[in-house]
Amino acid sequence: MTAIDARPASAPASAPAGLRFPPAFRWGAATAAYQIEGAASEDGRTPSIWDTFSRRPGAVRNGDTGDTAADHYHRMREDVALMARLGLTDYRFSVSWPRVQPTGRGPSVRKGLDFYRALADELIEHGIRPVATLYHWDLPQELEDRGGWPERDTAERFADYAALVADGLGDRVHTWTTLNEPWCSAFLGYASGVHAPGRTEPAAALRAAHHLNLAHGRAVEVLRDRVPAAEVSLTLNLAAVRPLTGSDADRDAARRIDALANRVFLDPVFRGRYPQDLIEDTAALTDWSFVRDADLAAISRPIDVLGLNYYSPTVVAAADHGQDGGGGADGGGPSPWPAADGAVRFLPAPGPRTAMDWPVDADGLYEILVRLRDELPGTALMVTENGAAYEDYADPEGDVHDPERVAYVHAHLEAVHRAIADGADVRGYFLWSLLDNFEWAYGYSKRFGMVHVDFASQRRTPKDSARWYAQVIARGGLPPR
Repeated sequence: MTAIDARPASAPASAPAGLRFPPAFRWGAATAAYQIEGAASEDGRTPSIWDTFSRRPGAVRNGDTGDTAADHYHRMREDVALMARLGLTDYRFSVSWPRVQPTGRGPSVRKGLDFYRALADELIEHGIRPVATLYHWDLPQELEDRGGWPERDTAERFADYAALVADGLGDRVHTWTTLNEPWCSAFLGYASGVHAPGRTEPAAALRAAHHLNLAHGRAVEVLRDRVPAAEVSLTLNLAAVRPLTGSDADRDAARRIDALANRVFLDPVFRGRYPQDLIEDTAALTDWSFVRDADLAAISRPIDVLGLNYYSPTVVAAADHGQDGGGGADGGGPSPWPAADGAVRFLPAPGPRTAMDWPVDADGLYEILVRLRDELPGTALMVTENGAAYEDYADPEGDVHDPERVAYVHAHLEAVHRAIADGADVRGYFLWSLLDNFEWAYGYSKRFGMVHVDFASQRRTPKDSARWYAQVIARGGLPPR
C-alpha cells in the first residue's frame, strides 16, 4: 500500500531519525467555505460580499466566481474520505454565514446547518477532529448593504450568528475559531479594495478592524455560554515585519507597520487596549471615538488558542530611503495601510519566490512564534495556515509533481519544530490548502492545494506533496533531508 492508502495511529518505532513532533501534535489541512463549496444559490444560501465582488468587472482575474469552486458542497464525503487516506488528525473548515443565516439576521436555515452537521459527523466517523471557523470573509451582502464591518451593528449580528452555529454544531465541534485573518477583512476589504467588498476608505477600515475585534469578543462570550467545554481560538495573519536597515527611520517604518498588521489585533485581545502609537499614527484619519466603554473588556475575554497564518515576511523602509518599493503602501493603487502612505516603503525580500511572487522564508514563521512565546507567555499556539502556490499541472500519466511545495512545507515545519524546541507552545500545523480552490482576487489562476482539482471535471488528484505530507503525519515528524 502507498502512504495515502493507510493511516497508522502513530509513527512506527523503527522510523529512521528525523525531526519528531510531540505525540499529541495536531496534523491538519484548512479550507474556506467560499473557496471550495460552490452551490452558491442552493438550499437557501444568498449572496455574500464575495458573490457580489466577483461579479464586478475587473475585480477577479478572468471574471472567475465561487459559484461552483471545487463543488465541495456536493462532494463532501469524497473529500473527507480523501482526508482520511492522507491521515489528517484535524480539518479546519469555515461555515458560510449566508448559507446558515442568509440575511445576516433572524433564524437559521435548516439545510445550511444540516450540511455542516453532516460534515462534522463524517469527519468524526473517520477519526478526524472538526475545527470550525465562524467567519472566513463571506459577509452576507445584506449586512454590507447596511454598512458592513465599519458599522457597529455588524458585530452584534455576528454574535447572533455565532449563537445559531454554536447551537447547531456544539455537540459535534470542540474547537472553534471566531475570525480568520481580520486584517484582510478590514484593510484589504475597506482600505485597498482588492478584496470584497472593494471599498477604499481608510478611516472605515480602522472602524472595521475594531468592529471585527468586537465581533470576536462577542462570539467568545457566546461560545463560552453555548459550548462551555469548547476550545476557543482566533486566527491572525501576523506579519514578520523587518526593517531594511538598522537606521532609526527604517525601524520606525517597521514599528508603524507592526502596529497596523499585528498589534491592532494582539493588543486589544491580549492586553485590553489599542497601541498608543497606532492611535497617534492614525490621528489624522480618526479619533477612535468608535471604541466605546466596555468594548475592550469584551474583546479581551480569554481564549484557549491563538492561530497563526504565515506565508512570507514583510520588509519595509522609510519612504525616503531611496529604494524602489515592492507593493503595499507605495506599490500602486489605494493602500491597505491607513496613514502609512508616504511614510513607508515595501521592498522585496531576497530568495526564491512562489507563483504568488511571495518570498520563501521559513525563518519568518520562527520569528513570529518565538515573539509570541516571549510576549504572550502561557498562550497555546497553532499554525492554522501555511503553504504555497506553484504552477502545478497533471502530466500525461495524470500525476502532479510539486517538489517546490514539498520543500516549502518541509522548511516551515522545520521552523515550527525549532520554535517548539525553543519553548514555543505550538500545538498543531494546518497546511493550506487541502484542495486547489477559488483563490480570491486571483480566481482559479493560483493553486495552493496539496490535492489537484480539475475544475472542469472536478476530479481530485493527490499531488506528490499530499503523499509526502501523509508520510510526515504517519511518522509524527519530518524525515531526514
